[in-house]
Amino acid sequence: MIQNKDLEKFDISKMYQIYDNWPKIAKKSYNTKLKSIESLKINHIVFAGMGGSGALGDIFRSILDKTSIHTSIVKGYVLPKTVDKDTLVVVTSVSGNTQETLSILKHANELKCNLIAFSSGGKIEDYCKKEKIEYRKIEQFHSPRASFVSFLYTILKILEPILPIKKEEIINSIKELEKLSQKISSKNLTKSNSSLELANWLNEVPVIYYPNGFQAVAIRFKNSLQENSKIHAIAEEVLETCHNGIVSWESDEKFKPILIKGKNDHPKTKERWKILGKYFNSKKIEYKEIISVNGNILSKVINLIYQLDYTSIYLAVINQKDPSPVHAINFIKKKL
Repeated sequence: MIQNKDLEKFDISKMYQIYDNWPKIAKKSYNTKLKSIESLKINHIVFAGMGGSGALGDIFRSILDKTSIHTSIVKGYVLPKTVDKDTLVVVTSVSGNTQETLSILKHANELKCNLIAFSSGGKIEDYCKKEKIEYRKIEQFHSPRASFVSFLYTILKILEPILPIKKEEIINSIKELEKLSQKISSKNLTKSNSSLELANWLNEVPVIYYPNGFQAVAIRFKNSLQENSKIHAIAEEVLETCHNGIVSWESDEKFKPILIKGKNDHPKTKERWKILGKYFNSKKIEYKEIISVNGNILSKVINLIYQLDYTSIYLAVINQKDPSPVHAINFIKKKL
């Protein structure tokens, strides 16, 4: 079991301290003084961003999935051809210098569609000022991935006039973060800490299974394990894997399944979880189940992300790795 001295030693830039403060950052961000967007008649929102910024688009798609607003996610250089006058393009780059996102911003500006951009500064801020594009500057904490709640809750507030999300649901999601923080933060490095317990168990490559609606959680967890823990990770949708991926377990390889379940999964999805569990038991494959809280989709998703992000930090420290540096990403950026 790791101790605070281990966090101090290996998490050199103190990423874990930012996570300890996530509920406070979320509340402060939602109470932002930045101006909200004007009400628009739209039926399509495009969320563009990469990495930690791209994960924001994934969570908005989860939130809006069962509403009348169609969402598109762009993680690249090109906007979909469905962008028109009834579309809002939301461009996010925490650093403000992401090459792909800057390209999307320029493309959207050329199309003269509804457009708003978010960053902590950088080239995106400069371009928006030059082109008089609607822009909001949001504070960065530590790194793009650690700044997740700062950007999420600020954007929720700024887009509030056009989003079919109740204010009460947003406030409740912050309250749930506060409750969870007491259990999984660095102030509780005990066996009752579910994030730490999962990190202690995870000594092989994780295969993350998720239901419809929780893709944002699974992809975020995969990315956090890759960036923070410096390990490989795989994510698969549970229904789809029953048609292909499940066969991989017939090989004797070093993987561990993690099942991310929702409290209100579709009855057929619940049936599939049971079958999957029976299969793993029959093969004597050890697996873990992570179950969402009750409540609205925002509360479920952000709580799971919070819990699993902590796991990635604790796992890094267990493996005596600093979760902050991303040398391989920097290598690629220098070559562009």
